[in-house]
Amino acid sequence: MTPSFSLCVFCGSRFGEPVFIETARTVGRWIGEHGGQLVYGGGNNGLMGVMAEATLTAGGRVVGVIPHALVEKEWAKLDCTELHVVDTMHDRKRLMGERADAFLALPGGIGTLEEFFEVWTWRQLGYHDKPIGLLDADGYYADLLAFLRTSVSRGFMSASLMDLVRVHTDAGELLAELAAAARASVLPSVLTQI
Repeated sequence: MTPSFSLCVFCGSRFGEPVFIETARTVGRWIGEHGGQLVYGGGNNGLMGVMAEATLTAGGRVVGVIPHALVEKEWAKLDCTELHVVDTMHDRKRLMGERADAFLALPGGIGTLEEFFEVWTWRQLGYHDKPIGLLDADGYYADLLAFLRTSVSRGFMSASLMDLVRVHTDAGELLAELAAAARASVLPSVLTQI
């Protein structure tokens, strides 16, 4: 069965607070119940593992992409629908971007932030025209969003750049919006140029 959309989700390899575990479970369940495909970093730990397991349990496809070094540390989720083992983190992000129709960041640490900012930068530069979402679960990203607005007000970003990211506190609303936008997208990706 071909999935109705393919969503790349960036999130923590740690659990964080209990509210974020439930958020990851909700996102994974929603993807599976709506005929979607999860593309993610291939890990079995933290929010990544919770989300992937919830997607599989709800009948969705899961595409994991993980570098050899992390597989060797036994961090890979071996029961993904597809598990791609790649050489580098750059290869990982490129393949995840190619397999996605849209991107979403959940709570996470520096890896999550780096991945989120990279796909946002790629969008600004015209490497893709895929929708991007930021789930501000339990106010996790409130301070980051305030800083980004400061960056706009102080002349380092345009307000239109902020418009490229859909921000919500409700997972279901944001997921529905991203899935609909992904299905409507007609511009081809040029991620292969990266």
